[in-house]
Amino acid sequence: MRKNLLIPSLLALLIAATPFFGAVTKYDIDAAHSNIGFSIPIAGGLSQVRGKFNEFTVTIVYDDKDVTKSSVDAVIKAASIDTGIERRDAHLRTADFFEVEKYPEITFKSSRIEKKGKGFIAHGTFSMHGVSKEVAISFTVNGVTLAAKTGKTVLGATGKTTVNRRDYGINFAQPDKPSFLGDAIEIELNLITRAASPQ
Repeated sequence: MRKNLLIPSLLALLIAATPFFGAVTKYDIDAAHSNIGFSIPIAGGLSQVRGKFNEFTVTIVYDDKDVTKSSVDAVIKAASIDTGIERRDAHLRTADFFEVEKYPEITFKSSRIEKKGKGFIAHGTFSMHGVSKEVAISFTVNGVTLAAKTGKTVLGATGKTTVNRRDYGINFAQPDKPSFLGDAIEIELNLITRAASPQ
């Protein structure tokens, strides 16, 4: 009799200890533990100016069985730009750069996900400064785990892409040093997201 009870008991323990994956789950950003950063070369590439955006939302619909069926939507508040120097940030908000009053949001909406080696590429539309272009974001899913307190899953991902600011009509250059500010902006994403849909 004890033998007959052993297998069901072990199965019950295994189910209780294993997160329920293999489903399509909507994840919302945990902004307190995430970062959307960027860097741009200056002084002919002698250094980099780094910054981040402090206000953003990211929604991921994640298919654990087939990641290529997943999707991602991101909205960044342009006025939340933060390079650590307020005078520079105020300039970046003007018509010389992001023109945040006219173009308050920077967005990305994926159209398809492609598997590439051990990682993935999110193809989609990136919109900034009133211009929309197709871009590809290389990303890695760092893991999906179960949060003990909520009983819901948590997903972590990192991603990178590079865009040319002039493609988006951001053409500012210093009159006396026209080549001081580079054109290529490297964007880096470090995201923690938490399941929003019932599990």
